[in-house]
Parts: sequence; C-alpha cells; structure tokens
Amino acid sequence: MSSSGVPVLHWNFGIGPITCHAWNKDRTQIAVSASSNEIHIFEWRNGDWQSIHVLSEHDLPVTGLDWGTKTNRIVSCSQDKNAFVWTFDKNVWKPELVLVRFNRAATYVKWSPSENKFAVGSGAKLVSVCYYEQENNWWVSKQIKKPIRSTVTCLDWHPNNVLLAVGSCDFKCRVFSAYVKEVDEKPSPNPWGQKMPFGQLMSEYSVGGWVHRVAFSPSGCRLAFVSHDSSVSFVDSTVDSQKVQNLRTIHLPFTTVEWITENSVVTAGHDCSPVLFVVSQDVLKEVCKLDVPSATKSSSVNSALQLFKNIDRNNAAEKVNVALKTLHQNRITQILPHSGTVGNVVKFTTCGTDGIVALWDLKNHPSLV
Repeated sequence: MSSSGVPVLHWNFGIGPITCHAWNKDRTQIAVSASSNEIHIFEWRNGDWQSIHVLSEHDLPVTGLDWGTKTNRIVSCSQDKNAFVWTFDKNVWKPELVLVRFNRAATYVKWSPSENKFAVGSGAKLVSVCYYEQENNWWVSKQIKKPIRSTVTCLDWHPNNVLLAVGSCDFKCRVFSAYVKEVDEKPSPNPWGQKMPFGQLMSEYSVGGWVHRVAFSPSGCRLAFVSHDSSVSFVDSTVDSQKVQNLRTIHLPFTTVEWITENSVVTAGHDCSPVLFVVSQDVLKEVCKLDVPSATKSSSVNSALQLFKNIDRNNAAEKVNVALKTLHQNRITQILPHSGTVGNVVKFTTCGTDGIVALWDLKNHPSLV
C-alpha cells in the first residue's frame, strides 16, 4: 500500500528473481531477465501479461537489457562475456553477435540516446562502446580502460550522445567521452568540458563504496549516483563539474537511481521501497519513502522480546510473520521511467529479486514532486 492509500499496480511473472527489465516504446511489451540465460518478452493482452517470446541465445545469466524506442532493437549482455543486438523480423527476434572483446563477464548495457551505438561494462575493468560498421556488416567496439581499476557496474549516457558516466567497484564514478567519429557529429563544448576525444576522462568522483547505479539528469547538467555505503551523490556541472556532494542516509544501500524531473530523483534498493530526493538550492535533500507501510505495525521492542521469551518458555515454534511491510519483499534491482516525458516522469516501474514488477504513479503523491 502506498502512502496515499492507493494500491500500487504490480505483477508477478512467475519466472523467479528479476535482475533487469526493459519496455518497448508504447509500453505494451516488457522484456525481463530472470537470473538465467533467458530473456522473457511479455505482451499486455486482455488485461494480463502473456508470454510471447523467449530469447535464449546466451549461455550464462543475462546481466543487462535495454530496448531502443527509436529502432525497436533490444541489446542484451551476459556473464558469458557476450552481447547481442536483437532485431524483430517476420515475428522472430534475430540475434546479432557483437564484438565486445571481453575476457570477463559483461555486467551492464545501455543504448545511447540516438541509438546508433551502445556501451557495455564488464568485469575486465573496461567499457566497450559498440557501433555498427557498414562496410563489414557487423557490430564492432572501441574500449575505455584507463583509469578504471575494478569491475564496471553501471553506465549512463549524456543526452548529447557523447559523454558516458561509468560507475565501478573501485569506489569511483567517472565521466568519459565516448565520441566515435564514425557515427557521431563533432560534439560542441558543454559544462563537462571542451575537448572530447574518445576515452577522455572528463571528471572523477570518489565515494565510500562500490557504485551501483549512475544517472544523468534530463538536461545532462547534473549527475546522480548511488553506492554501497548507503549514500546518494550529486554533481551539478553548471556550478562545479569537479565537486561532488555525498549525502549519507539511514537506509540500507541503494542499488538504483533515476531522475524524475530535473530537480528530483528516485532511488531504491535493499530497503525494498523507492525513496524520493529533491535538489533544493543546489543541495540534495531526502523527502520521503514512496512506499509507506500501513499503520498496523504496533509491535515495539518489548513485545518482540516477549515473543521470543514465550517461544523459549513454551519450546514451541510459533508462527512468526516474516512478510515485510513494503510491496516489494526483496531488494529492488532497477527503476525505469514508464509514463510522462523526459524531465517529467509521471509513472515509473521497479523490479526486484522477489520476482515482482511494480508500477508507481506519482500522481498519487501530488504534494511530493
């Protein structure tokens, strides 16, 4: 139940823990990866989700998915060190292997805004920026290696299609140039920097844990990222692109973050509830949890202690309710925009290791955003 008392729409696809999900352009189809080598595609028909395709080209668990809204192509990556671009043709999804050149698992994948290239992170301490080579008719890659010193966990593209934010397990978030002259127009100077040859390190930020997710704001001027020390970090390049604010929170670590408007972000993770933050006077502040438990929770420390005493005294296993008070019963792995526009997201979806995909409506929280 959400804080406004309106039930949150959610679905259990019955395929186990969901590591990532992706929507098609009109939100009638969803692709989900269920901690296996398969990608399941469901379509909304007659008021329910129907399984219509299972993509099983990967050999090991799928770690990343992204569905291009302009080209209708899906890109996927996996622990098997490979990435595939899937094209829908004659009612079949056809895979094209990408030359990512990894000797470790691929960890994350994302289309660029123009969808003429995509980036794949890996456990090999590098990022492959992949694009289509017309002459040879295949997907090739250029690699960003230095100064990344550990597994790349997340990526996000700047709206200009050139800059790439990279989070990794070396407690660093970095902004690189991913300018590929074969497919990109020459980038114009912006608040992150002037010259942008491929692989150029524009900014580097330190945090107190490995970085789980990174996101550029709709304008591309701001950057938010979450790390395993339960912090949310914020950079405003129009003020100072080298300065980072690290906001430590009382929550369990966040695993994902997404901009809702230019001034507000939603995070989620091991607390199993989305949390809203806003930027006010160039400072990031926490507003509230969007999934507030119902007021029936009256048990105090004393009553919990009494419960254990009773169990011990009676030496009988009484039924203890272990259900969480939140909608998600396990960690949330990803947030994706669902409805609205870039810079004004009205609804977003979360997926989690409890196998649930939930649709959150921010109209239920008019006082918040």
